[in-house]
Amino acid sequence: MLLTTNAIVLSKLKFRDNDLIIKCYTQKEGIVSYLLKGVLKSKKGSKTAYYQLLTQVQIVTDTKPSRSLQYIKEVKINYLYSTLHTNVLKGAIVMFLAEVLSSSLQEEEQNDTLFNYLEAALQWLDTQDQFSNFHLLFLLNLTKHLGFYPDISKIEASYFNLEDGKFQENQQSKYSVTGENLTLLKRLLGTNFDELDKVKINAKQRQSFLNLILIYFELHLGSFKKPKSQQIFNEVFS
Repeated sequence: MLLTTNAIVLSKLKFRDNDLIIKCYTQKEGIVSYLLKGVLKSKKGSKTAYYQLLTQVQIVTDTKPSRSLQYIKEVKINYLYSTLHTNVLKGAIVMFLAEVLSSSLQEEEQNDTLFNYLEAALQWLDTQDQFSNFHLLFLLNLTKHLGFYPDISKIEASYFNLEDGKFQENQQSKYSVTGENLTLLKRLLGTNFDELDKVKINAKQRQSFLNLILIYFELHLGSFKKPKSQQIFNEVFS
């Protein structure tokens, strides 16, 4: 069955000499993996540009539910990034977030709200000059689409329980958060991307809060693994 869908590339893996296996988050079918035969051959080498991490493409696929790997018949760029793959700092964000998304997104079903969020957020990043806190708000907002966005009904409380996803007056868990991380969490929960440049934190605070978010993901997503690229990412933004 031929299917046309928008997609975002999450990962790619060389297979044999000239093939690639890519995993995409698609608008119509959720997570799908594709086998790209011969894409690394010299005469087709330019096509690999379509499959850089987090590239937004439109693909025509030959889909058969019985196959674990599907095939792409046609591909074109759906949104051409200006800086995301050429700016070194943005490239580090791309590598890191692609790994997080690849580990977080498991659904094989349509979710237009989530897909639209990913598209819009990445396009926003592509156009910005100030973006050092982008990944923090991106991941925090992502929890809304994954089902464990913080309950803000008691946001004035003195602790945030990562296990329960709730603000609480007392420390009820070893995963209860207070101090600078709590202050930043409350600030980001009331911030949109266009106001991010007003959030002033240093590299140490940024790394501490990122660790908190990744623990939050681990507690609520059984299959989630901390990204291997985190150390490199932290060094870039230190």
